[in-house]
Amino acid sequence: MFLKIKLLKKIATIFIVVTTTSSAQAQLQWTADGMGYYAFTDKGIEVIDALQPENRTLFLGNAELRPANASQALEVQSFQVSPSGNSLLLFTNTKRVWRENTRGDYWIFDKQTKKLTQLGKGLTSSSLMFAKYSPDGSQVAYVSKHNIFIENLTNHQIQKITDDGTDRIINGTFDWAYEEEFGTQDGFRWSPDGSKIAFWKQDARDTRNFLMINNTDSIYSFTIPVEYPKVGFPPSPTSLWLYDTSTKKTRQVKDLLSSVDSYIPRMEWLPNSEGLIFQTLNRKQNESSIVVSSIQTGESKIIYKEQDEAWIDIKSRWNNGDPSGWDWINENKEFLWVSEKGGWRQLYAIDLTGKERLLSKDAFDIIQIDQFDQKQQLIYFTASPKNATQQYLYKLSLKGGKASRVTPENYTGTTSYTISPNGKIALFQTANTSSIAANAVVSLPEHKQLVAPRRTMEAPVDDAKTEFFQVTTIDGITLDGWVVKPKNFNPSKKYPIVFYVYGEPASQTVTDNFYTGKNRLYNGDMAADGYIYVSLENRGAPAPKGRAWRKSIYKNIGIINIRDQAMGAKEVFKWGFVDTTRVAVWGWSGGGATTLNLLGQYPDIYQTGISVAPVTDQLLYDNIYQERYMGLPQENMEDFVKGSAITYAKNVKGNLLLVHGTGDDNVHYQNAEVYINELIKHNIPFQMMSYPNRSHSIHEGEGTSKHLSQIYTIFLKQHCPPGAK
Repeated sequence: MFLKIKLLKKIATIFIVVTTTSSAQAQLQWTADGMGYYAFTDKGIEVIDALQPENRTLFLGNAELRPANASQALEVQSFQVSPSGNSLLLFTNTKRVWRENTRGDYWIFDKQTKKLTQLGKGLTSSSLMFAKYSPDGSQVAYVSKHNIFIENLTNHQIQKITDDGTDRIINGTFDWAYEEEFGTQDGFRWSPDGSKIAFWKQDARDTRNFLMINNTDSIYSFTIPVEYPKVGFPPSPTSLWLYDTSTKKTRQVKDLLSSVDSYIPRMEWLPNSEGLIFQTLNRKQNESSIVVSSIQTGESKIIYKEQDEAWIDIKSRWNNGDPSGWDWINENKEFLWVSEKGGWRQLYAIDLTGKERLLSKDAFDIIQIDQFDQKQQLIYFTASPKNATQQYLYKLSLKGGKASRVTPENYTGTTSYTISPNGKIALFQTANTSSIAANAVVSLPEHKQLVAPRRTMEAPVDDAKTEFFQVTTIDGITLDGWVVKPKNFNPSKKYPIVFYVYGEPASQTVTDNFYTGKNRLYNGDMAADGYIYVSLENRGAPAPKGRAWRKSIYKNIGIINIRDQAMGAKEVFKWGFVDTTRVAVWGWSGGGATTLNLLGQYPDIYQTGISVAPVTDQLLYDNIYQERYMGLPQENMEDFVKGSAITYAKNVKGNLLLVHGTGDDNVHYQNAEVYINELIKHNIPFQMMSYPNRSHSIHEGEGTSKHLSQIYTIFLKQHCPPGAK
């Protein structure tokens, strides 16, 4: 589920980051020795010495970004460096596909000839996706209009390797639901020896379109179809295929799926190019298989299986949203695997026979894998055993055992590392609610500072401070929280309180970073105006508190998370300075649903709610997300009904502002309309703000963000007046 207000695990964009189009996540491109990196600068694209950032070598100057006979230079979104380092693959003129700009034009810049050459000539302009070099750098493969092509970089001849691509047969990329919920975008892989390409194919012919309507961009309205599998409907059948560049033949891979409605969220080549390794999930996503398929024999074998009573997360959960790559260790004899079957999210090593060994033997969660250093036989990962709101770097021997903290104890808050492939250095950032420092370089594992932070920010001295706290509810559940108290706070007075909520398995709200406690929608200074601003982290949030904490929400979205929030609010009221007649709550997306559920299930606690882009009926969301956490409605429909905000709309007593974009392809505007009908049915007054053709993030169009901030603030001040009493 996409979030507009997203608390990032890494605020890595503060240093210059270079993207590669083969990944859903921005990545830094290091030099071959791992002691420098490529970056956009005001001069063009430069190679920067990591230890002496002032030492830079110009690779591609701004003047060279203008093609012959062109009136202006290319606007480059991202680039890839060729295997030889002698050319760049430039991504330009990009267009949005679902969440990100992943479609556009690609150009090759030859460093020796200084020549720019556009790829895909003869194909539709700005239609290329996920272009990437072959391992020897002699060819580039890419997707255009759901077909895959290979282009020779010597003569620029183009070979089409699939020809059945349509709006419903998808080769080399994915449908809306796969991208949104698994993080998959780039759907093909070169073999390490460059002789073959493996790719995903999806057959969406039986998946129905959801029709959005555009009433404003022409005299006559028109519909916008989005191929979207709703809860209870089967996903698009997905398969794996192989193309041989020498024989020019294609064949299907035996995927050993238990049924046609299973998923294949991960696939990579074996390092020796002799086979594929991939992960499959059943429809409920609680049974996972690792399959190895031989190229020579064509036979496939399940080498490892896992089951969970709730669901099984895939790599994107601990890899910044990116499921790509397979983490090989010990001379490619084993790979890293992450599982919660021991009660914590722990690291395992698995060999190609399926034999496993537990590596991380500590009783705490890993948050993400940062790097593994084969030479030093170390794994670096992020964890925070003592405080679920923070993040630090740990190291662990590839032989297994107890982990040790790498981040010095004097750093508190959220730290993030971009570790060089050589494992010797890392770009380092540290942040907490008071300050942020980025672009430092440290040695590993010693953590000696080699380059001081080149960008720092301090919270203004007169800013209200964000404080962390814990409350234990009447149910015995201890919740983390943060609070920003009013300026000139007087505990003998009573203040209005605003709760910020999310509440679902996709994101945390209570994290110790620089942006915690700041409300981007509020037009002004909440603390100066006299509001208490609070957030609580309920069960089911993806906090590093163990499997039981996270998976207690299974079949309970809209139930236990709502109760935790409400019972937590009651504990906050015991502080004595909260005016319980002025209680507001707001959230976006899943947080919008939580807001409506709180107003409907606990109307005596919350008097005012602002719900932005909410899922009001769980049956209206996509199948991958909702079925992962709730099961199948064919089997437990009552849980979907019990957890949906629309069920409790009749109970709303307070002041409600409902906000939604009519062009939301994620949480459809349909959610607002069915909820509005229920409010009307029960004669419940409310206010509504619809934004024509705006997406889930409600940011498109001149003045939109400012307008949303204004109506949010006016409504809050009108119905939950600020100031002490």
